[in-house]
Amino acid sequence: MRLRRSLIAVAGAAVAAIALSACAGGSTEPAASDAAVTGEGFPITMEHALGETVIEQAPERVATWGWGSTEAAIALGVYPVAIGEQIWTVGAGNYLPWVEAAYEDAGVELPALLSDPEGGATVPYEEFIEADPDLILAPYSGLTQEQYDTLSEIAPVVAYPEAPWTTPWDEEIRITAEALGLAEQGDELLASISEQLAETAAAHPEFAGKTFAGIWDGDGFVSVYTAADSRIEVLTELGLEVAPSVSKLDTSDGGFYYELSYEQLDQLDADFIVSYHSSKEEADAFLTKPEVQAIPAVAAGKVAQVYDPVTVSSVSPPTALSFDWEGGLPALVDAIAAALAQK
Repeated sequence: MRLRRSLIAVAGAAVAAIALSACAGGSTEPAASDAAVTGEGFPITMEHALGETVIEQAPERVATWGWGSTEAAIALGVYPVAIGEQIWTVGAGNYLPWVEAAYEDAGVELPALLSDPEGGATVPYEEFIEADPDLILAPYSGLTQEQYDTLSEIAPVVAYPEAPWTTPWDEEIRITAEALGLAEQGDELLASISEQLAETAAAHPEFAGKTFAGIWDGDGFVSVYTAADSRIEVLTELGLEVAPSVSKLDTSDGGFYYELSYEQLDQLDADFIVSYHSSKEEADAFLTKPEVQAIPAVAAGKVAQVYDPVTVSSVSPPTALSFDWEGGLPALVDAIAAALAQK
């Protein structure tokens, strides 16, 4: 697909920059297997919600924490030596399929997996020390100030710009590129993704102005994702609009989701619903659950569903490597089109 070819082109440009830099310096040393960065503009100062980080020189061993920065780095031709594991998505000791494929395609050794059994609630500091990074990227994460301060004793850390788990997908790519000294390549990558999204929007003019809400069914409540959540924000790039009821009912105080009791579901008014589930069985059960029939769009059959952990992760939000992953965003777009076509 066009995006995949563009990613390869961007990564190729980064590798070419490495080769040119080596020639300019008269070096005969081979490039490091973890694709050390030879970007420009160092030292680089990054300001974020948890402080100010100075990256003195081009990093040679990058570690990532949270979501999406691994893929952003890879798409820019940089292969981290250690990454946070995704327990809920693929289980302990496994890699996201698009990440594993990227390393295998590049012939690069798979990175160390940093233990994350609690979704960022704890940080495996000893594993970070063992990985010996000279830069830690965590622009879409839940790092606390204490965790950030402790990690900063190991290596410079780039955290989120405003609040935990709310960094827009495009801003995460931009932050990652800047921290790596590859801002120009980051702009090219974002332009490729934006072109793909624009083409998708043009192919679905029926999306323009239609309102939606993204939810996850709980026990006696549903979790409603706010406009601050990247999985929601990326869908607005297709001409869709977050339903006004989402912000009207919001109790998150700037968070990326809030809980809405079953008693309030009739107030969640939208043209259609995007529902996320951990399995096909859960997704099917949701559609027939009496309580959620109070949501007008559910009662009308206007629901686009995403299920199974890997597929949910591929669009929650999409990353630099998963925008065109089979079964991910393209399948969700088809599901949305089908939901809107319901009479």
